[in-house]
Amino acid sequence: MQKVSIVLPRIMDHLGKVLSVSAELFRQYGFKTITMDDIARKAGISKKTLYQHFATKQEVVNEAVLWYKRQMFESTQQLVEGSENSIEAMVRIMQMVEEMCKRINPLSMLELQRYFPEGYKIFREEIIAQDVEMLRNNILSGIEEGLYRPDINAELMAIYHMETALLVFQSSTLVNDRYDLQYVKRELTEHFMYGIMTPKGEKMYRKYKETYLKQVSKI
Repeated sequence: MQKVSIVLPRIMDHLGKVLSVSAELFRQYGFKTITMDDIARKAGISKKTLYQHFATKQEVVNEAVLWYKRQMFESTQQLVEGSENSIEAMVRIMQMVEEMCKRINPLSMLELQRYFPEGYKIFREEIIAQDVEMLRNNILSGIEEGLYRPDINAELMAIYHMETALLVFQSSTLVNDRYDLQYVKRELTEHFMYGIMTPKGEKMYRKYKETYLKQVSKI
């Protein structure tokens, strides 16, 4: 009879807990101030156990960023698959992102880029590999549905929108005392949507916006 290892599940439980806790700490407090002690304490493990899996904080950052990005992508895919059309999919994604913006430290992405460039590179690569392609497919579907303009370059617009999304998290000139992260994200996404929608798409967008999106204050 084959023996079933109980060690591997325990290791995976530890890793999953550490990555989940790390992502939450980084999202809430930023990347610079969080220490390995903070992560071990929050994960309910010893510092020795943490170092058995990760030699440095840089390794934790890299894996936590990758874990968090893939969790977000899986959630996004589920929203797309459960939507009636491309407009509803985009509005539901906007809703999810706005909820995320409520809980994220606006300085997190800037600190990731400045102090952990390797982790930021991983984050960008995941966006290029997954998010741009998903948005490109959404635009192509919307064109077929008559909801997006047929004369737009789907790939270029997808890249443009994702680059703009990253810019929001990096620029203090956009997010400041006058405009918070959630408000800026809504304004830029709506600007993007109205630039690609047909009149039919605009009508449907207003309908789904009323259903899914609440009014966003500036601050």
